[in-house]
Amino acid sequence: MHSEQEAASVPPAEAAFIEKGTSGYRATMLALFLGAFSTFALLYCVQPMMPRFSSAFGITATEGSLVLSVATAALAVGLLITGALSDAIGRKGIMVTALFGAAACTLAAALMPNWPLVLVMRALAGLSLSGLCAVAMTYLSEEIAPRFVGVSMGLYIGGSAIGGMGGRLISGVLVDWLHWRWVLAIMGGLCLITALLFTRLLPPSRHFESRPFSLKSLVSASRMHLRDAGLPWLFLEGFLLMGSFVTLFNYVAYRLLGPPYHFSQAVVGVMSIVYLSGIYSSAWAGALADRLGRPRVFWVFIVVMMTGLAITLLTPSWAILVGMLVFTFGFFAAHSVASGWVGQRARQARGQASSLYLFSYYLGSSLAGTLGGVFWHWQGWPGVALFIGVLLSVALAAALKLKGVSGDGSS
Repeated sequence: MHSEQEAASVPPAEAAFIEKGTSGYRATMLALFLGAFSTFALLYCVQPMMPRFSSAFGITATEGSLVLSVATAALAVGLLITGALSDAIGRKGIMVTALFGAAACTLAAALMPNWPLVLVMRALAGLSLSGLCAVAMTYLSEEIAPRFVGVSMGLYIGGSAIGGMGGRLISGVLVDWLHWRWVLAIMGGLCLITALLFTRLLPPSRHFESRPFSLKSLVSASRMHLRDAGLPWLFLEGFLLMGSFVTLFNYVAYRLLGPPYHFSQAVVGVMSIVYLSGIYSSAWAGALADRLGRPRVFWVFIVVMMTGLAITLLTPSWAILVGMLVFTFGFFAAHSVASGWVGQRARQARGQASSLYLFSYYLGSSLAGTLGGVFWHWQGWPGVALFIGVLLSVALAAALKLKGVSGDGSS
């Protein structure tokens, strides 16, 4: 197989795009699906294990939430750099390094003797994973035949959503039978296998054109986006929506493991199947937004999230599950619309605009996901619901503001 640098030397006009239905397309999509699955499985596999970490290290729920928050915070910071870095040194190499690095850090986390060192390894894993998150979509848009980019992006995002669900589901069930160290080691091992398959399956770039890394242009593009009338509001939405979503899933496990439910860790893990509603709603909402206009539908999905949150305040366990299902449906729909809206609104440097959105998105996961623990210790689930309700109220106000900014119904 030719190196990425050799492939990149082929003039773009002479290099063929990857066409759907070919063996190259199947190999590419399988590689990226596995990469996306592995990325988000590694990122979120620790979420259902947080109560076990609290017990093992004698820490609070707030401190336990750091095992996810430090990873998403490091990922958010990495997103600001790795996309631009890949413009200079290539796509595939960054993604391969990301997967191997994350696998190694996860395996190392399973061996760490104390909580601070576990967090250090989780932060390094999150930083590594930013390499795939920032570059995969760019690789797809460059290498896949333009008329098939949309469906290919859908498959990649599907891998992300299934990975998030699968990571929670696998670890949530396994930790009922195995020590958390073994569960982390298994997840790291799975990622290592994925990294090997990814390296073998993914074709080298043929349309990549190296551009020198420039911190000045990076700062200039960021300033331009932050001066836009709508983009800063969309970045805020990413922060608030993801912050709300992660907070709910961080602390619902503590609620269901305690009285009056006393669910097993495996049952709590299986409840991650509510993600299936999000896998459906993200595609459905994108099509609805294309037809009716993003400003008209975006705020509705935030209201759906608020409705799901309200249902979780009921006592029956089936009502909590229904509330999680409705909340998840609304979240993925809102995120799908907001992320697509960023790409439409940014007329220049769209890659940097997407990076800023994702930076805000994962920063919300990190900060709000941990701060929610303060409210858990204050008033239990009603306190967490109050905190999420405030975040969603601000998100709804920002959505109504965006409705006034965008008069064309699409941009």
